[in-house]
Amino acid sequence: MDDETYVQLLLADSNLPTGSFVASSGLESFSTHGLLSVTSSKTDGTLGFVQDNLHNHAHSALPFTSDAHSLVCALSESSTHSSPALIDQTLAALITLDRSYESITLNHVTRRASTAQGAALLTLHARAFAPSSTSRVIPTLIDSLKLAVRRGEAHGHLPVCWGALTAALNVSLARAQHLALFLHARSILSAAVRMNTIGPYLAQQMLLSDIKPLVDTLVAECRNLRSGALVVGEDNSDSNLDSDEMTYATGPASTWPLGEIVAIRHDLQHSRIFNS
Repeated sequence: MDDETYVQLLLADSNLPTGSFVASSGLESFSTHGLLSVTSSKTDGTLGFVQDNLHNHAHSALPFTSDAHSLVCALSESSTHSSPALIDQTLAALITLDRSYESITLNHVTRRASTAQGAALLTLHARAFAPSSTSRVIPTLIDSLKLAVRRGEAHGHLPVCWGALTAALNVSLARAQHLALFLHARSILSAAVRMNTIGPYLAQQMLLSDIKPLVDTLVAECRNLRSGALVVGEDNSDSNLDSDEMTYATGPASTWPLGEIVAIRHDLQHSRIFNS
């Protein structure tokens, strides 16, 4: 088994201490408001929720994961002659990405869950995954980002931290994108099992038969989307679109307003299991 595949298995471990088990990504609020079974059974409603939620997540979060991954990979490739100034420049770019994601995420419940899980990923790298004998360039960058979050200089959102972590662990961008969407879908189904809207066997069946083609489709659809928060220096002079139109066409977007609105009402529930 190659190293990248083994790292993927580690990152896919449900026991990974990232705090994802306390998040339902809006499913609990959606169910409380009676929207899971409006026109179908709870089983069909749950699958429909996963499809809509994952579509929204892919279009809004994956561009930031891709940009963060590319930044860390670029630093890693130049690590033999990396200077403190280059590390600081990469850190500043990651913080810019992080603040941009904060600004486009209007849902405070999503923000809360995202920052909690993002900070957990940075801690995971520091305590479990940081190399002990190889170049310290990337660990220094991740530690600096973690420190910036603790100081309040960055928020530490999950998409940015996931992109940085997977790049630091030499996971390719394509696999990082696939794994991000798979884990998001699995987290929702795990929440559905605990809420008793579906059973554990059905959840596994959905992961096998329904989630895989959905993830494959969304990765193919969103793999080239970027945040628009970074200056990439590409020449678009031959394009028929101006710069703003290019950003709209290839940038992040929210695709499910209803889900966002219902998720915002999560804290208004009289009793709740999850924090999002």
